[in-house]
Amino acid sequence: MKQEAISSLVARRAFLRKIGRAATCAGAIAAAGALGVMPKAVAKSAPASRRGSFPTADYDWTQHRWGFGVDATKCIGCLRCVEACKRENNVPADAHHFNTWVERYVYLEGETTARVDSQSDPQNIAASGSEKEYRFDNRYQNTKVEKAFFVPKLCNQCEHPPCVQVCPTGATYRTQDGVVLIDAKYCIGCQYCVQACPYGARYFNVRTRVTQKCYWCYHRITKGLQPACVEACPVGARIFGDRNDPQSPISLFIRNNRVQVLRPETGNAPNVFYVGIDKEVG
Repeated sequence: MKQEAISSLVARRAFLRKIGRAATCAGAIAAAGALGVMPKAVAKSAPASRRGSFPTADYDWTQHRWGFGVDATKCIGCLRCVEACKRENNVPADAHHFNTWVERYVYLEGETTARVDSQSDPQNIAASGSEKEYRFDNRYQNTKVEKAFFVPKLCNQCEHPPCVQVCPTGATYRTQDGVVLIDAKYCIGCQYCVQACPYGARYFNVRTRVTQKCYWCYHRITKGLQPACVEACPVGARIFGDRNDPQSPISLFIRNNRVQVLRPETGNAPNVFYVGIDKEVG
């Protein structure tokens, strides 16, 4: 047998073993779910050394508990947050993939159900003139609007994330400071996590062949910086901070407002807290 053929056979067998392990693990997870004994997601282990912890030697993830707030009464739908996130996190430059996005809720006079659209709506894409630019159109300018508001959305970094529970390889995990991350080295692109997320916060990046989502700019917050979207917001509609600090922006936001989370009935315990939204927002 030629050397090229042998190399090809070895590579094929290695690939099949990898798929077999993933399928076995996924089957076990599915069986556990059917029996109603799906285990709760757990964080990765504590720091490996006394010098510090992931991701840098001078950052200790056991000392922080990050949280995110959204004030929908302030959001003006300018979409600067979306643009900043795209640039910062290498998100595909099109109108269909986002780590964070903004939805518009409009109640017309005489209607009891909100009309909902986002920057990925075809009419909004047409209004911007490009899939690389984002704006909301003026479709309601000649109608009687009873109420309207914008709702920024992103990964909720849940306390009990279903995406972690269904991941067959451990690529998705929750850190000790409360952020759900994806290790691209272990992601096999099965997209179970995409289906498990009830908030639509994950998508498959066809360029990198792995799942992607918002990480609250983990590479920034572990260095003492704000997430890119928070920094870009011109009206302070996005709030971020350490919940272990009672005087941090997020602690004050939660303490001074009647906050709510999206889809509390799931039991996921989201860590994005909202004010100014209706029950229709999910």
